[in-house]
Amino acid sequence: MNTPLTSPTDAAVAVPKGRAIEPVASAMGNAASESTAPSAGSNAALQNQGTPDSPRDPKRVTTRTLAKMRSTGKRITMLTAYDFPTAAILDAAGIDILLVGDSLAMVVQGHDTTLPVTLQQMIYHAEMVGRAAKRAMVVVDLPFPEGQRSIDRTIASASKILKKTRCHAVKLEGGAEQAQRIEALTTAGIPVMAHVGLRPQNIHVDGGYVVQRDEDRLVNDALAAEKAGAFAVLIECVPSAIAGKITAALHVPTIGIGAGPATSGQVLVVNDLIGMTSGYLPRFVTQLADVKQAITTAAAAYRDSVRDGSFPAVSHEFK
Repeated sequence: MNTPLTSPTDAAVAVPKGRAIEPVASAMGNAASESTAPSAGSNAALQNQGTPDSPRDPKRVTTRTLAKMRSTGKRITMLTAYDFPTAAILDAAGIDILLVGDSLAMVVQGHDTTLPVTLQQMIYHAEMVGRAAKRAMVVVDLPFPEGQRSIDRTIASASKILKKTRCHAVKLEGGAEQAQRIEALTTAGIPVMAHVGLRPQNIHVDGGYVVQRDEDRLVNDALAAEKAGAFAVLIECVPSAIAGKITAALHVPTIGIGAGPATSGQVLVVNDLIGMTSGYLPRFVTQLADVKQAITTAAAAYRDSVRDGSFPAVSHEFK
């Protein structure tokens, strides 16, 4: 997701280097059999080798599902995902939308901004997430500068994402100035989630990650995106009162990050949620686990058991 990984302020702030560790999820937890073939039940929770779910599958979250959730007041949940095992876990947990965010440039690749990640890299990660998700809608960020070049180029890039992955929609930064592009994408059969407020791909124009407070512009951006055909609008780092006014002005769902509780749903970077970071958390994050500490503890215990000879034990040997 293209969310800033620092806490935005009224002035530009720098992004700390190395703020996050790439999530590593292993499918090696099961012991090998004597023949070294995987057991029948091995990693069953993570396997999804069938064909993609039909859009008519009632289990699959679709644009219609989200519209109904908005109209009935049921909150929408969204998290980023960048790999198969993490996506499978989040999908099984009932998260409604998985976002393959260009934030992977920062939290997976270790860059300072979202700008370096390429279209091919986004497709590589999106294919894994799309294969894992059985219920959740999967949305993929259009990386810089695929949403800033010609409209034909944007349609070609978005089409490639949908054709090469099992994902269902793209996310595009921008509002009123992107209306024509959003309309062209939706006309081409590509669902679009718009993104207003703080736009990380604009970091060098804005001079940093800055809370957005221009109410008129923000409301107009969201309305223009909706009119152009966006099925939802993500609102990033906007005062709660303004996010509430944007949500009230729209008919489509709004997904907030650093935008208070008045939006139709919430999104976070999964690494922040589970504590897989370098220790820094933006003020809008709730950390509900400490995976970094769990991995550190397990790795240290493994190191010690290898060095003192207690691993491997007799129970780990083949006879």
